[in-house]
Amino acid sequence: IVMIKKVSFANNAVQIAAHVHLPDDFREDKKYPALVGIHPMGGVKEQTIGLYARKLAAHGFVVVVYDSSCQGESGGEPRLLEDPAIRVEDARCAADFLTTLPYVDVECMGVFGICAGGGYALSVAQTERRFKAVAGISATPMGEAARTVFGRPIPGAELIKTLEAAASQRTAEARGAETVYLPTVPERLEDINEKTPTMMREGHDYYHTPRGQHPNAPGLFPLTSMDKMLAFSVFTLIPDLLTQPLLLIAGSVADTKIFSDQAYALSNGQKELFVVEGATHIALYDVPEYVDQAVAKLASFFGRLSS
Repeated sequence: IVMIKKVSFANNAVQIAAHVHLPDDFREDKKYPALVGIHPMGGVKEQTIGLYARKLAAHGFVVVVYDSSCQGESGGEPRLLEDPAIRVEDARCAADFLTTLPYVDVECMGVFGICAGGGYALSVAQTERRFKAVAGISATPMGEAARTVFGRPIPGAELIKTLEAAASQRTAEARGAETVYLPTVPERLEDINEKTPTMMREGHDYYHTPRGQHPNAPGLFPLTSMDKMLAFSVFTLIPDLLTQPLLLIAGSVADTKIFSDQAYALSNGQKELFVVEGATHIALYDVPEYVDQAVAKLASFFGRLSS
């Protein structure tokens, strides 16, 4: 049985709520390879990232997962903010935390993430050299994703409209107006039709039904996140700075597979794209037959850290 410890660490003045998943044969006097796991946009540590952490801990890893700044049980304002720069710094702070644990082999630390968390994992690994390997599951780089529709560029004029709306909302909030929130996935079944992308349709099923919903994950983010997301890029520095071994796991029928294809093409280092046949983006969150394939691949990949 995997043990889970509730812990916290700091990102500057913000307290981050976290879970450390420990192997079932855990001993304080041993040294273990360790992983940082980063949750999807709109997710929390108890959902898919916690499932992966639990399964990876059973393979002998110490795994820390956490609620990002301003999200879940973590501190920070405004609530539910999606700021890529802060999300990347959260992952660095998780690495800081791991280095304080006497049972962690600090030379054998890796990072992985799911959906947006996979994009943030690829981003932080570019400049956080304590991470010796990096993996993304259904990896979605938030800047590139915000500027495209599954890889198809959104016209600049449309992006400017979004930025104007974010600017107007910042002015309104500075003058005392209420925060305006946008949904990360459709909130109601009636918001879904035949044109709704599979990721969004299945995202509703995961986040807004008993399948995966959690009270700390309302599926909203402030409109004022958009300026930060549109300014962010994961891909730009991959060719030069992402030199650690890279594993990308994507479903064969995932509408976000294009991002894994693009990241793979950009990487000049040791890399692998593992395609899970029949899996969609969201199926890799919790469908056992697909998750088990992904976890086995992750365990083998990160197992080389301590070999």
